[in-house]
Amino acid sequence: MKGVLLPDHIPLNKYELRIRDLPPITFIEIAGLEEELENVDLPDRTAASGGNTKPVEFTATMPLHHKLEMAAMEQWFQDSQDPVNPAYKKTGTLILSSISGINRKTMILVGMFPTKRKTGDLDMANEGELHKIEWTFKADDVLSV
Repeated sequence: MKGVLLPDHIPLNKYELRIRDLPPITFIEIAGLEEELENVDLPDRTAASGGNTKPVEFTATMPLHHKLEMAAMEQWFQDSQDPVNPAYKKTGTLILSSISGINRKTMILVGMFPTKRKTGDLDMANEGELHKIEWTFKADDVLSV
């Protein structure tokens, strides 16, 4: 691929997910964002656009021992439960940076909130790997900037 790709690519490991009203959180893994257009099947067996996109669902993983970050996430998760805090939906900004930091791709996650929390599997035979917690999020829309 040498000579085909432009220089200063955006690597998979240079990103940041900022969430409004939360402290900086170290997400060590973020699943790909899959956006899907609503569509309808017509009587003539063709498909047509429904005009809107479906809500986006993705996961993000963080270290369990980051106490302040965990406390912020736990509070947000609690705010999303009954009685639901009116401000439970937040705006997230996913920033992907190139190797030099000059080129960036930004995606705004509108109406984002946590829907699930999953702890890692426990195993006494484990050599002491990092314990991670996985959060599942939904967002109403993704705006590509």
